Amino acid sequence: MTLSHAPHLMALDAGTGSIRAVIFNLQGEQIAVAQAEWQHLAIPDVPGSMEFDLSKNWQLACQCIRQALQQAQLPASAIRGVACCSMREGIVLYNKAGEAIWACANVDARASREVSELKEIHHGEFEREIYQCSGQTLALGAMPRLLWLAHHRPDIYRQAATLTMISDWLAKCLSGELAVDPSNAGTTGLLDLRSRNWRPELLEMAGLRGNMLSPVAETGTPLGYVTADAANACGLAQGTVVAMGGGDVQLGTLGLGVVRAGETAVLGGTFWQQVVNLPQPQVDPAMNIRINPHVIPGMAQAEAISFFTGLTMRWFRDAFCSEEKLLAERLGVDCYSLLEEMAARVPAGAWGVMPVFSDAMHFNKWYHAAPSFINLSIDPERCNKQTLFRALEENAAIVSACNLDQVAEFSGVRASHLVFAGGGSKGKLWSQILSDVTGLTVKVPQVKEATALGCAIAAGVAAGLYSNLAETGRDLVRWEREFHPDAAHHALYQQQKAVWQKVYADQLTLVDNGLTTSMWKAPGL
Repeated sequence: MTLSHAPHLMALDAGTGSIRAVIFNLQGEQIAVAQAEWQHLAIPDVPGSMEFDLSKNWQLACQCIRQALQQAQLPASAIRGVACCSMREGIVLYNKAGEAIWACANVDARASREVSELKEIHHGEFEREIYQCSGQTLALGAMPRLLWLAHHRPDIYRQAATLTMISDWLAKCLSGELAVDPSNAGTTGLLDLRSRNWRPELLEMAGLRGNMLSPVAETGTPLGYVTADAANACGLAQGTVVAMGGGDVQLGTLGLGVVRAGETAVLGGTFWQQVVNLPQPQVDPAMNIRINPHVIPGMAQAEAISFFTGLTMRWFRDAFCSEEKLLAERLGVDCYSLLEEMAARVPAGAWGVMPVFSDAMHFNKWYHAAPSFINLSIDPERCNKQTLFRALEENAAIVSACNLDQVAEFSGVRASHLVFAGGGSKGKLWSQILSDVTGLTVKVPQVKEATALGCAIAAGVAAGLYSNLAETGRDLVRWEREFHPDAAHHALYQQQKAVWQKVYADQLTLVDNGLTTSMWKAPGL
């Protein structure tokens, strides 16, 4: 068998900012990737609106598929299976004919008033009932957006016959078949965490129709085959297996081999997620932590989110480090690597400087203090760029540790080690700091496209090329580095974490009193 005709798999990864087509061989090695950025549409006079351009974005997906095939120098027949993953919370509505008529991205926040109204039903017990059933709160769910359409766009709402996620829409474009998977559809707040199926009465309780729900199929099951129309549009071969995909974070943990109960991952991107596999579906009595269905049938994941972590580092680099950016360009190195080298010379604890950006997660009342640095000094030897950069890395690890503590409090699950992936894991200093703060061994995998790899694994299982999701995820993961905690640094960071939590609580009172502006507030607060 020639290389060009060896079996390969394709993942379509629809993120918040772009669509990517990624091709893998059966050993989990990335062969090609093509990416196109997309823009979400803000509707005039609708604050917070971010509509998803269905027509244009399908064209971009087709463009990426063709580019990836060309880059890999593979015939379309070499792709034996394709699966789609996407940002969670982004939803698509269809009419009775199965035509997509409206969609919004996960960042759409138009329904703030509807969130507030729903929170008031039964004095807040309605939201608790939703959380107990689905593991989700109202702020990011589908229900307030549907209610907004019923109030403001009844022309769309009256036509709506079916709801799916964006990953399912891509699969529908490829195969003509419509279904949702639990891992992504679970983020609507309308899916039962334990049965992994819809709870239509939740819609009815909010005054919405309970018949707007698509069939549910597990990740990695065959959905259909690439149609003649789709093949003509995107360049894949007609008849290629189209698999059920899933949510980006859940497929990302599959791609990292995080598939057994108790295993824990920290995903370091624009937002940081701390994801813990639970031995059985359960929710947090304090409603601080989100609970999602894993792509592994029967397994749930506790997910905590640190806001804007990667974005904060980019802001700091672009706002204050122009000299380092120029030097890094001349040396042919990454600017973050250069900043880490500088920050490594700063002692652990960063001379007591404490960043105030993302709070630990409080899913039921989610807002943040005003961005700031606390405990600055006017000593230029101690308070400088490298100190602030190290303090930001330390703070990201502290917030992650706080979130993992919250998961442990209600679930009893404490990780034996952490898998650290995403852009943040490229930093050796950051990886060591995460180990020192948590007191855990940190393992960094070789794979840089964990979400796409997890998606490709789903395609391979559906095509009969892999036995099952969990075994394949464990078999394909390869480790690049391992970091072990320094006991003295861990003791120091434990003290610093306790102080930071008190400082952050005080900073929130400034927001509460209208003296400072929150970095972000959930819709409805």
